[in-house]
Formats: sequence, C-alpha cells, structure tokens
Amino acid sequence: MAQLPPGVRFIVLFTSDQWCRAFIFVLTFLLYASFHLSRKPISIVKGELHKHCALPNEVELSSYKEYAIQIQPAKKFSNESQCGWEPFDKNNYKQLLGALDYSFLCAYAVGMYLSGIIGERLPIRYYLTAGMLASGLFTAMFGLGYFCNIHNLWFYMIAQIANGLVQTTGWPSVVTCIGNWFGKGRRGLIMGIWNSHTSVGNILGSLIAGYWVSTCWGLSFVVPGVIIACLGTVCFLFLIEHPKDLSCTCKPSSSSKSYMNGTNKFRVHKPTLNLKETKKLQDPAMQCLLPDRENCTVSLNHNFAVTGEGGNRMSAVSFIGALRIPGVIEFSLCLLFAKLVSYTFLFWLPLYITNVEHLDAKRAGDLSTLFDVGGIFGGILAGMISDRLEKRASTCGMMLLLAAPALYMFSAISKMGLEATIVMLLISGALVNGPYALITTAVSADLGTHKSLKGNARALSTVTAIIDGTGSVGAALGPLLAGLISPSGWNNVFYMLMVADAFALLFLLRLIRKELQCKMDQTLFKEH
Repeated sequence: MAQLPPGVRFIVLFTSDQWCRAFIFVLTFLLYASFHLSRKPISIVKGELHKHCALPNEVELSSYKEYAIQIQPAKKFSNESQCGWEPFDKNNYKQLLGALDYSFLCAYAVGMYLSGIIGERLPIRYYLTAGMLASGLFTAMFGLGYFCNIHNLWFYMIAQIANGLVQTTGWPSVVTCIGNWFGKGRRGLIMGIWNSHTSVGNILGSLIAGYWVSTCWGLSFVVPGVIIACLGTVCFLFLIEHPKDLSCTCKPSSSSKSYMNGTNKFRVHKPTLNLKETKKLQDPAMQCLLPDRENCTVSLNHNFAVTGEGGNRMSAVSFIGALRIPGVIEFSLCLLFAKLVSYTFLFWLPLYITNVEHLDAKRAGDLSTLFDVGGIFGGILAGMISDRLEKRASTCGMMLLLAAPALYMFSAISKMGLEATIVMLLISGALVNGPYALITTAVSADLGTHKSLKGNARALSTVTAIIDGTGSVGAALGPLLAGLISPSGWNNVFYMLMVADAFALLFLLRLIRKELQCKMDQTLFKEH
C-alpha cells in the first residue's frame, strides 16, 4: 500500500472538530479585521483633507526657509482648496476633523449598548451579515463625496454616524461566536492571537487608504467599503454560530445531561469529581474574580442551574443583571480610559507624524502601522502572561503602569528623528493595546461565562457589549479631546493620554488587590 502524501497525512492528523474550530478562528479573524480596515481610512485621509499652507507662525517647521519652499507653489493660487478639501481647508480644520471622529465614535458607543441585547435575540450570521453590508455602504458613501464633489460637512458627519451605528454589529457577534467554539483553557493566548485582527485590519486599512490618498482619496474609502461588503457575503455563506450546528461535540465524560442553553439545546457535561478535584474546589484560589478552566469547550462552567428536559428556554440576562457580575463595572471603566488612549492614536497618529516628521500623508500612514504591529505583540504577550499567572487584572495593571512613561518618552523622543519614532511606536503600541486587547477578548469572555450566571450562555453578548460600549465612550472622547487640545501643542495631547492611562489603572486597583489576596490565600492553603 502506497504511503499517504504529506499533505493528506497533515489533514488526517486533526479531527473534524479541530478543523472546524480552526476554520471559525480564521473566518471571524478576517471578518472583524475588515471592520477595522474600513475604520482606518479617515485617519489616513486627514492629511489630504487639510494640507499645510497656513501662515508661518501657525506651522511647526524647523526654519523659515523650509516653510518658504513648502508654501511657494500655494502662492500661485488664490483658491482655498489648495489647503485641502473644503470645508476642512479652514484654520479650524482640527476641530472639524475631530467632529468627524466624534460623530462615528459617539454613534458607535450608543449603538454598542443596544447591539449586544439585540444580537442575543437574533441569529448571529444574519445579524453580522446585515451589519457588514451596511458598513460597506456607508464607508463607500464617505468616499463618494470626492467623486460627487460634495463639500457639505453634514454629509460626511451623517456618513460617519450611520457607519458607527452599523459597525456595532461586529464585536458582540464575533466574540460570542468565538466564545461558543473555544473554552477557557489558554483563552488568554488564543484570544490574544485572535485579537490581532484589530491591528491587522488597521495595517491593511492604512496601506489600502495610503495607496490612493494622494491621487484619489475617494477610493481610500470606496475600496475598503467593497471589501467589508464582500466579506459580509462570505459571512452569510460560511459562518457557523455554534458547534452544535455542525454536530461538533466534546468528548463525553462519565456523566452528562442535556440542557437548554440560550435559544438552543446542546450537551453540558457535569463531570464526576474525585477527592483531588473536591479539594481543588475548596482551594481559596478558586474563589477569585474569574473562574478557572473548563473541562469542555462547549460547557461554560461547573456550576449551572438550567431548565429541565422539558425544553423551557433560559431567558437572556438583563442589562442590570450583567452589570452585577463581579468585575464588569471595573473592567468597563478601565477600558473606557484604555480605549481613549488607543483610539486617539488610531485617529490622530498619522497627522501627528505628518506634523512632527514633515512627511506626506502616504508615508505618515505607512509609518503609523508600526503602532499596530506593536499592538499585535502586546495583545499576544498580555494573553500569555495572564494565562500563566491566571491574573487578568494584574496583567492589565502592569502594562498600564509601563504605558504612561512610554507615552512620555514617545512625545519626547519622536522629535529626535525617524529611527527613534519607529522604536517608540512599537513599544507604545504593545503597552497601549495589550490591556485593551485582553479586556475586550479574554476578560469579556470570562465575565460573560462567569460562575454567577450558572451556565447562561446568552449573557456573553450583553456583557461584551457593555464592556466594549463603555470603552467606546472613551474612544469617542479621546479623538475629540485631541482635536480640541492639539492646537495648543502636541505635548498637551500626550499629557492627556498619560492622565487617562493613570485613571485606567486606578479602576483596576481593587481587582488587582483581590487577585493578590487570592494568591496569598492559595499559598497559605497549600502550606496547610
């Protein structure tokens, strides 16, 4: 008998369940990367919507001679459009650009609270598909302003508001889906890798938008809009919401029962505990904020109280009920300030690099992707450390503590040259995006399957929406404050970011203390 080809041997090496999980991992990764891909163009195009042709005392140049070289072509024309795209060619362009960011992010923050509640009651595949198609439409709508020669501010603000609302369908849907397929074992590492879709989307969005920004900035929006709409079609054709839909099941333990969980029936296994496991449950470390590992990727935890075999459906958790889950409020408020810092970089970093390094919009956009590259490593590192220590809050707190001095160094060193800027972009990206990535993925999934919910899987979408919705309030405030503060100097923007970072750490102190106390109790328990 001939030996199987290496490729076939690799395929049969894994079970069908493992291939299904890998497929969902990659698919949801690509789906949400497209959301961020469609958000990024506005930050790249800002340098084209307003060009530097102000008075000498209003620009930051190293010398008047350098200014004269830059302004010389503009003197030949009296048309204000030489300073950019009307109405962003005026002196108040930073406030107007900030208003565009604020419109999107406010709509996103408000819509996120509703999105999780709605998403729990609708099939994820249909809900996510509709959101992606609508997002593609409104992203392209912004770019059509270029081709239709539209100069009305309200047109662009309405496009941003509509896009912000429909984009809220993405995060609760993909987190719920990935939470259905992957259990808590090594969740920090798995979701840290998975959450790199945020940075990958930002990088691709920067490169795609940067390709056309100097020649035809309308395509910087139209092309990402087409991409997310196409992936919305892929979502409709291939997304599998739950393992039960494909008969992917966990290996049965010695005793199990079938229960109703959410809107669907599937098997939840309740293992028989031996003496060693019974002692483990008595361990004080098991009483920490976030529960320990699961025995099965489909079951949610050991403690559950669900309806009987008769088929009475478990109701979705209420908004107030989700807020009562230990840790939800603290992590939500922490994410508010962490996301404020992250989204300020997302929307204003290319313009900052343009002003400080005196680069054109395309090169500034390309350079800004290094912040997201650092964010990829930061998210994976945060997940690995939190899995190793089994302390989510402490991991976030450690990275937030290091982020503040890193931001100060970035503001000081970035003015020393391009090489220093590259190094600090990578370091700042890792420290800023690490806690943000951990909270929005592993922490949200942990809290959404907290033992106090007693196995109610329908809480995951609501908890995710509450945490990310609160964080989106900070995401809305950050770019707005940056637009208001930046005219007084970029240093003041960095001081604002450092204060926000300190507040994020402050809201985690109680949880950090609780985790450390649990560690001490665990040590004392082992000694006795």
